[in-house]
Amino acid sequence: MPAYTGSMIDIRKGQAPAVLSRSIFHERFMQSFMDPAFRAEEEAISRVEQIAWEAYKEGRKAPVTRKAGRAYADPDYDLSVDWLDAKSRINKAAAAWKKPSTPSRVLLICGSSRNDGTCPGEISKTFRMIEWAQKVLKKEKMETDVLDLSLLTSSYHLHIHPCKGCVSTAMPLCHWPCSCYPNHSMGQTSDWMNEIYERWTAAHAVIIMTPVYWYQSPSPLKLMIDRLVCADGGNPDPTTTHGKKPAEAKALELKGWDFPKHLAGRVYGLVVHGDVAGIEGSRRGLSDWLDWMGLMDAGSQARLDRYVGYYEPYATSHQALDVDTAMQAEVRNVATAVANAVKELRAGKLSQPDKGLTRPRPK
Repeated sequence: MPAYTGSMIDIRKGQAPAVLSRSIFHERFMQSFMDPAFRAEEEAISRVEQIAWEAYKEGRKAPVTRKAGRAYADPDYDLSVDWLDAKSRINKAAAAWKKPSTPSRVLLICGSSRNDGTCPGEISKTFRMIEWAQKVLKKEKMETDVLDLSLLTSSYHLHIHPCKGCVSTAMPLCHWPCSCYPNHSMGQTSDWMNEIYERWTAAHAVIIMTPVYWYQSPSPLKLMIDRLVCADGGNPDPTTTHGKKPAEAKALELKGWDFPKHLAGRVYGLVVHGDVAGIEGSRRGLSDWLDWMGLMDAGSQARLDRYVGYYEPYATSHQALDVDTAMQAEVRNVATAVANAVKELRAGKLSQPDKGLTRPRPK
């Protein structure tokens, strides 16, 4: 690592957009009230809009806070109650995860955007695979938790807001869990990630099942992946950077940051499917990401990429999956391999040849 000094810290500026004008703010605010039924409450909506405008102008990102307390570097710093609640739930999940008496738990993640409660009108093939895996895991006496990311497309006011890239300014600026959201002044609320962080933390294993969309992971899955950057090296104490103070974060990193891996030590499996192209690259990218985070694959049969109805019509893709009994068995093998690995891991029998090695270049 180059020998940078504190005097070399500088903050680059000049990209942020100007504050919205009052008229443009009004246009955007009113987009949530286009239903003619709202016209009966125009005066009330106008009053609420004025409050929202003032919060936006003043930048009231976290309007409800409390003192951090003795567990933090700066006990007197005002931390968001949203963040403190999320951190408390993650800490409880982490404590339970470590206890030998806690039942083994597998997080099953459905990466498809499709379900029959929204425009496509039909369930995804991915969700069917999740159900097959869930049955296998229950037979193996594993608790299962299904995280269906398609809920982003079919649930009211549910979001995974995009990562803001704090880590690229300095790793300590990226807080664990993420403190970028909710941002009440910007209307960036109803963020699902605080719940998702807790569910990842509670899991002894994670199985991601996903289709390929244009050679890549579907957008709900990619949004979650980006927001999990704070699990790999993130700062568990926002008071050390007094919120989002770039200079303080840069100084901390240059002193030497340990890049804590908050989700390391869990097992993973993968199922990536497609119909024409892109499955190998997508599966490799997901494997590399999970490896980097410190998770362990459950063997070669736990990392599956397959085509369903290769170059066949979309309209008959479910039927193609119905007759592909080999792929059905392969999906079940992913779940079985993960269950076996979890049992071995928790019994202290899973071989981890690189356990305890220090990374010479952590990041």
